[in-house]
Amino acid sequence: MSPLMSKVLSLHQFRPVAFNLVVRLFSVSVHHNTRLAEVGKLELPKAQGKYETGQLFLHRVFGYRGVILFPWLARVYDRDLPNQTKGGNQLEGGGTNVATGGGGTTANGSQATQGKEVQKKTHTFYQVLIDQRDCPYIRAQTEAVTFLGNQESSRSLYAIPGLDYVAHEDILPYSSGEHHPLQHELFDKFLAHQPDKDPPFVAQETLRAWQKKNHPWLELSDVHKETTEGIRVTVIPFYMGCRETPAASVYWWRYCIRLENLGELSVQLRERHWRIFSLSGTLETVRGRGVVGQEPVLSSRLPAFQYSSHVSLQAPSGHMWGTFRMEREDGHMFDCRIPPFSLESKPDDNSSTGVEETGTPLAASTSTSDAAASGVTSSTKNTNESTTSKPPTTTTTNNAPSSQPNTKKPGDGDDNA
Repeated sequence: MSPLMSKVLSLHQFRPVAFNLVVRLFSVSVHHNTRLAEVGKLELPKAQGKYETGQLFLHRVFGYRGVILFPWLARVYDRDLPNQTKGGNQLEGGGTNVATGGGGTTANGSQATQGKEVQKKTHTFYQVLIDQRDCPYIRAQTEAVTFLGNQESSRSLYAIPGLDYVAHEDILPYSSGEHHPLQHELFDKFLAHQPDKDPPFVAQETLRAWQKKNHPWLELSDVHKETTEGIRVTVIPFYMGCRETPAASVYWWRYCIRLENLGELSVQLRERHWRIFSLSGTLETVRGRGVVGQEPVLSSRLPAFQYSSHVSLQAPSGHMWGTFRMEREDGHMFDCRIPPFSLESKPDDNSSTGVEETGTPLAASTSTSDAAASGVTSSTKNTNESTTSKPPTTTTTNNAPSSQPNTKKPGDGDDNA
């Protein structure tokens, strides 16, 4: 490998194709309108063990610069893997198996999908900050981590921009001699530079307090994966909390979805088809064009797309599953399965999440509010969503990080089911 390939490279005034080539280190070819800048040196990725707080990295898939805040240990249900033996890892606790065709949790903690039992394996993910200079060039929402407001502003939704979850294998670590190698408003509030440490950035008390305060809403616990005709779909659900309305309690979740093209031919997402089952006895079908106002193309050059959306139920738990209608460049149409996943609530902590309590309201979903409370009912709706708004500016209050509210509207999500 040439000395140039041993450097971590960043781009200024680049086109997406150049960014893809250089950040992934597939090529060091310089285009006529591309200027390369050295930002550090690559380190050997860890096959074993965890990365420490303050580790700088490049994202293997999306190419952005980031820094690790803290790890999460998640349960991964990969439907592409063969069934594990009975002696394999099992989840703690029990569950219920819902006969909706979408799968559920069996008594031993595994996931059942249309008669196929999928065992879990534990895997490390990381909470990270994204360099704001790279945000315009990545195919993922940078305001995807959202919070509910307090009870008084029960319909407000808040986002902290530049926050992401990254799997261990997607971390490409590098080192830098700069005191401020990453541009993010929370970098200096969360991390302190200590050159005698490795990595040379350590957690400040502000980060530890923020992690403890927001643990219930940040926690990554379950990850679901499934591949159809070379398109891998990864789903990560998060419980956001319960809010009271005059009519009923409304439970909120956000979910992050990543689509990745593992093949050679380009594929475009055309439609989505969701089924949402609530344990209150409702079953809803949601159909619509694209996702979050887009019909993304997954090509060999830009193979991945990631987005987040929200769902609310008038029950403390439920399930979601569905398909994406995909069109290959040769005209072939097929349905790409979205792996079934559970929507599970947690005991609510009504304390503030550390965000300012003013903002644009996000109306509660009507996915179950119009359905009968007894018996399984079914409804169908078609949605045409708009694109998400620009991410808000992050601020701090009382030495704790917070965020100005974003301006999401009910139609801004994928389905707002």
